[in-house]
Amino acid sequence: MQEELIKKATQYLANTYNRFPIVITKGEGCWLWDVNGRRYLDFLSGIAVCSLGHAHVNVVEGLTAQAKKLFHVSNLFYMEPQIKAAQMLVEHSFGGKVFFCNSGAEANEAAIKLARRYSWVKHGEGRNEIIAMDNSFHGRTILTLAATGQRKFSEGFEPAAPGFCHVPFNDISAVKKAITDKTCAVMLELIQAEGGVHVADKGYVKALRELTREKDVLLILDEVQTGIGRTGTFFAYEHFGIEPDIMSLAKALGNGFPVGAMVATDEAMSAFVPGAHASTFGGNPLAASSVIATLNTLIDDGVLKNCVDVGKYLQKGLLALKKKFPFIVDVRGMGLIWGIELSIDADAVAKEFLREGVILNCTKGTTLRLVPPLIIRKEDIDIFLEMAGRIFERKKG
Repeated sequence: MQEELIKKATQYLANTYNRFPIVITKGEGCWLWDVNGRRYLDFLSGIAVCSLGHAHVNVVEGLTAQAKKLFHVSNLFYMEPQIKAAQMLVEHSFGGKVFFCNSGAEANEAAIKLARRYSWVKHGEGRNEIIAMDNSFHGRTILTLAATGQRKFSEGFEPAAPGFCHVPFNDISAVKKAITDKTCAVMLELIQAEGGVHVADKGYVKALRELTREKDVLLILDEVQTGIGRTGTFFAYEHFGIEPDIMSLAKALGNGFPVGAMVATDEAMSAFVPGAHASTFGGNPLAASSVIATLNTLIDDGVLKNCVDVGKYLQKGLLALKKKFPFIVDVRGMGLIWGIELSIDADAVAKEFLREGVILNCTKGTTLRLVPPLIIRKEDIDIFLEMAGRIFERKKG
C-alpha cells in the first residue's frame, strides 16, 4: 500500500521535496507510524513544529471545541480567541502588539514591511535597506528569498528583490561597515537552523543591539524556528540579555496548526495602520485556539524545564559520540535544537537513521539536525544515542 501511495504522490504532487520514502498516517507524543504500521522515533517534529509532540490532548481539545463554534470570519471583525492569543504573546515577550499570519515566511514578510514602513514614517523616503546574514534562511517568498543568505534557495528566481545586503554571521565589524544612512533594519537568526545549526555569540548579539540603537535602526529577530520554547526559554533572545524591536514566529506556535505571528514594540507597530498590511486567514479562531492551547501547555506543564534538562542530557551524549568518532566535526546547539556536523555524507547517515527507525534530517549536506518534541524523555534520548552509536560504528570503517 505504501508503494502505491508514493507512486500516486509522484503523479499528482509537485516535485518540490525530496521526501522520505514512507507515508505517515498517525502520531502520538514523540512517535510516528507509517501506513504499514511501523513506528518511528521523531527527532524532526515536522521541522521543529510539533514541540508538544503529536496529537497533544490540550491542542486537540482546544481545536475541537473551537471548531464546533466558529472557523473563520476574517479580520474585518474582532475575535475573542485572537485577542487572547495576542495578549499571551505580549505578556510573555518584549512585545507591544502582534500581527497574525499563516507561516514563518509571512511573518518575516510582515517584519520586513513593518521595518520599511516605520522608517518611511519616521525618516521619510530612501531609508529602506536591510542588513541580513550570510548562511541565513528567512523563507521562500520572493522578498524573503532576497533576505536569505544562501544562494541555492534563490537560483532560478532572479531578479532578487532589492534592498538587502548580506554580511558574515557573528561579525560585528562587518555590520558596522555595512550600515549606511539608507539602512532601516538588521535581520538576524540567533541560531541559523537551516544553515547548519550555528549559534550566535552572546557578545556579538549584545554589540549588535547596541549598534542598532546607536544608529537608530530596528533589530529584527527571526525566531521562527527557535521561538516557543525550543531553546529552553520562551524565546531564544532571553539567553542573550537583549530585546529586539521586531520578532517573527511560526512553526511551534500552533503545534502543527498553520499559524505565524510578528511581534513588535508599540513604537515600531505604530507604523502599521488600517490598509498598510493584512492577512485574510491570519489569527483566525482555529489558529488562535491552537496558539492558546500550545502556550498554556508550555507554561503550565513544565515543558521548558524538561527541554533544559533533557537538552543537557542529549548534549552530554552527543559530546561523548564526538569523542569516539573522529568524523564528527562539531556538536552545536542549545535546549533541544542540535546539529551534528560530519565530515562524511550526512544525508546518507540520515537515511540510515530512517531505516533504523529514527526520523531526522540533514541541512547543508553536512549537518544532522535534531529537533525532537520538547516533551521527549531521557529514555527516548537513550534509544537515539544507542542507535547513533551503532550507525556511526558502521561508518567508522
